[in-house]
Amino acid sequence: ASASYRSLIKSSPKGGLDLNEGDHAGFLNLNKPLRWTSHDAVARVRHRYQTLTGCKKVGHAGTLDPLASGVLVLCLGKATRLSSYAMHTDKQYQAQITLGKTTASYDAEGDVITVSDTSHITLSAIQSVLRQFTGDIQQVPPMYSAVKVGGQKLYQLARQGKSVKRQARQVHIHAIKILSWSSPVIELDVRCSSGTYMRSLAHDIGQTLHTGAYLSALRRVASGHFKIGDSITLDKITDGDEWLKHIIPPHAALKHQPRLTLNAGEIQRIQKGQFIRRQTDLSTDHVFAFTNDKHLVAILKPQGQLWKPHKVFRGQP
Repeated sequence: ASASYRSLIKSSPKGGLDLNEGDHAGFLNLNKPLRWTSHDAVARVRHRYQTLTGCKKVGHAGTLDPLASGVLVLCLGKATRLSSYAMHTDKQYQAQITLGKTTASYDAEGDVITVSDTSHITLSAIQSVLRQFTGDIQQVPPMYSAVKVGGQKLYQLARQGKSVKRQARQVHIHAIKILSWSSPVIELDVRCSSGTYMRSLAHDIGQTLHTGAYLSALRRVASGHFKIGDSITLDKITDGDEWLKHIIPPHAALKHQPRLTLNAGEIQRIQKGQFIRRQTDLSTDHVFAFTNDKHLVAILKPQGQLWKPHKVFRGQP
């Protein structure tokens, strides 16, 4: 690591980065630009991160399509082992939906399949339809998605000109708000559960209105506690180390998760793979265990009156 990086680490507050303890890991709230794949964004950050820290572990907690921009949560260092906990959180999107056309991919990238008249569609008709898409709904993933059927990703089959039956899955739409309506384009603010396909939502709204529709633009403005206003743009991820100040330690990034603080004896037992006694009535299927100075020790799971080590964090990431 560079001298300037070591200086940054040394001056970080408790719970922040600590190279000596192997904790130069955490989460990065990246504002992914249009036309970039999530994989390409990860590759750019991985190169910079490895140059400064020697660690090449970088992943993401939920992809964004190339035609979508906004919050892409990246996991750096040993935080890659925490990706599922950052991924399965509620999301918020600003979506632009164009009525009157359907496309093969349900977005602007696919070939146009049908064209319909939209001159009769009113704001009240849209509001009425949107009420049908709040709460628990059944949603079929689009063919152009990474969902696997028979061991193959759907988009791979779609590129071969194949279409297969997809299993509907339940998702939850907390709220849909109309931001603007200028025929044939609706702009919506959508708060939803993890796993919701905005392209499928756009398609289904069009089907219900009997006009067809596709997702013409998408911006993710929140992923769990990661908000667009706190994000860093990709052009700030440079060869220098200033951007490292934007890495969010697990203690802060996972503040929505159940947690407890361990004493020295408990930490030693956990790091040896031993169980410790549950001295709390915390009712949960897992808990994040930290030291007094907010360093992540382990993820624990309950077993009777004991906590069982599930994932233990020690040493360099």
